[in-house]
Order: sequence, then structure tokens, then C-alpha cells
Amino acid sequence: MLDDRKLAVLRAIVEDYVSTNEPVGSKALVDRHNLGVSSATIRNDMAVLEEQGYIAQPHTSAGRVPTDKGYRLFVDRLSTIKPLSIAERRAIETFLSGAYDLDDVVGRTVRLLAQLTRQVAVVQYPSLTRSSVRHVELVPVAEGRLLLVLITNTGRVEQRVIETGAISEESVGHLRALLNTCLDGLGFGEVPSAVADLPDKVGPDERPVAAAVLSVLLETLVENHEEKIVFAGAANLAAVDFSQSLREVLVALEEQVVLMRLLGETGDSSTLTVRIGTENPDEGLRSTSVVAADYGVGDLTLARLGVLGPTRMDYPGTMGAVRAVARYVGQILAGS
Repeated sequence: MLDDRKLAVLRAIVEDYVSTNEPVGSKALVDRHNLGVSSATIRNDMAVLEEQGYIAQPHTSAGRVPTDKGYRLFVDRLSTIKPLSIAERRAIETFLSGAYDLDDVVGRTVRLLAQLTRQVAVVQYPSLTRSSVRHVELVPVAEGRLLLVLITNTGRVEQRVIETGAISEESVGHLRALLNTCLDGLGFGEVPSAVADLPDKVGPDERPVAAAVLSVLLETLVENHEEKIVFAGAANLAAVDFSQSLREVLVALEEQVVLMRLLGETGDSSTLTVRIGTENPDEGLRSTSVVAADYGVGDLTLARLGVLGPTRMDYPGTMGAVRAVARYVGQILAGS
């Protein structure tokens, strides 16, 4: 276990290195921080921190830089989440509240996160499997063809074209009303059993159309929508210290499966997760850190969002931004 002074030295090294991108020496720590001890004492503390793997010496410098282990201790024990200013919170709320549908919410969120953190922002669409039905619309679009529109409680809209054969507008209206009576407010997992006997509730002439509509509806529910993820801010990577690993990071970002693993599993929406360097599951992202959080409506977690950047990251500021944006997205969806 490290004593409080060595922890203070580690905190100072992390903060200075993140700020300057220069290895940190004992003299700089004495000059910049009120540690209350001599340069020689700090050198001894740095030797202990290096021996225990919290800092390392780049081969070209007398200073030290944090390791993944050092950043982990900093995040777990030494840092506090930096709250956003009143002006920042007001700007977030105004920007997100202007969204007119779910695609716009997600698009605004990913751009906002990238701008706030100057990192790569990643946002997962709300999962259909955690959603419920708000409304089902059937719209004749041509002779013998209907457009099925499924609207969820999170504002997500799924559209499918159904080949039905000839059908009257009266029959379309009847089927639309039956679907909404059966499905309004149901979770997606409850839908199959709720519509199982729906063909029996329509006349013989309408049953083929009802069967076609239900077939497409159920296919829509079981399709894998978990991997719908967007990201923004890749250009921010050019401004930071990835050197030779930048290409690997960019390749990894193009893979949706990698982005899913990157954000991790949904859990408690009140907590943040931080993965640092070698803790990331994808080898191409071992030079990065990821800060992620759940977002949702009330107690219902819908998906995750986060940012990816270098391990030399402003963790308190990034954690504050991710947490705040996740909270506002949940509020926007709850009111949509």
C-alpha cells in the first residue's frame, strides 16, 4: 500500500503529464505542487512508485510518466469527477432538447460528446429488446402494399414494406386498431404471445393480410439491433500521442462488434466504467482509454455511450462530461 505522500506524488505526476505531455521530474513537482517535502524526498517516492509499476521512465528522459497501473490507481482513488459548469450544462440541455427524433438525438449526442471531450465519441442506439411499443401504423403505399411503422417508447422508428395483395382501406384501419389495442405499452418480449390469436379476430378475407403483417412485425422484433452504434470525432485522434498505433485504433473503430465490446455490458446507470490501456479487450485499442456510462428512461437502461481517447486523458473532465450527457439523453428520451 502506498502512503498518502506517495499517492499525492502520483496524482501530481498524472496531472502534470496529462497537461504537458512531457515526462515529469522531481524538480517540476516541487515547483508546481505544494507537496511540503524536498526534491530528494520526492525522488525517493518516485523510485518506489516506479519499482511498484505506477510510473515509468521513457528511455530519452530523466522524467517519469504514468503507466496503465498508475492511471488506474489515479481513477480509482485519486481523482474526483469534474462537474460541468452551469453554462456547459445549459448548453448541453439546449442542444439535445432541440432534437426532433431518435436519430437526431443520437446524432446530436455523439457530436456533442466529441466536442466536449475532444475525443472520439461512441453512442449505442437504444436496444429494441429493452423497449416497448408506443404505436403501430399501417399506411397503404401502393396497390397491394402496406408500410408498417413501429414506434417505440424511446422514439425509435422501424419501417417495413409488406406485400399484402388487394386490401380495402376499411380493412387496413380495422387491423391498425386491433394492433394498437393489443400492443400499446407492451415490452417487445411480450408481443409474440399478445398477437398469437389476432388472425382469429379478423374476418376470413382479412386473415392473409393479418398473417403477412404479423410475420413482418415479428421479424422486426427479433432482428439484431444491439450492434447499431455511431461514432464521431475520429479527427481528434490526430491531435494526440498515438504515434504508430493510430492506424490500429482507426481500424478498430470501423468494426461495430469491437465498438460493442468497447462500451461493455449495461449495468447500473448511476456508475461510470473506465477501461485503461491493456484493460481494453481489443488489441488495437491497448493504447487507449474508454470512459462509458449507461443511459435510459427512469429505472430502465436502454444502451450505453462513451468516449475513447489516449491513456493520457483528462479523466476527471471526461468522466464528468460522459456522466452529464448520459443523464441528459435519458431525460430527453423520457420526455419524447
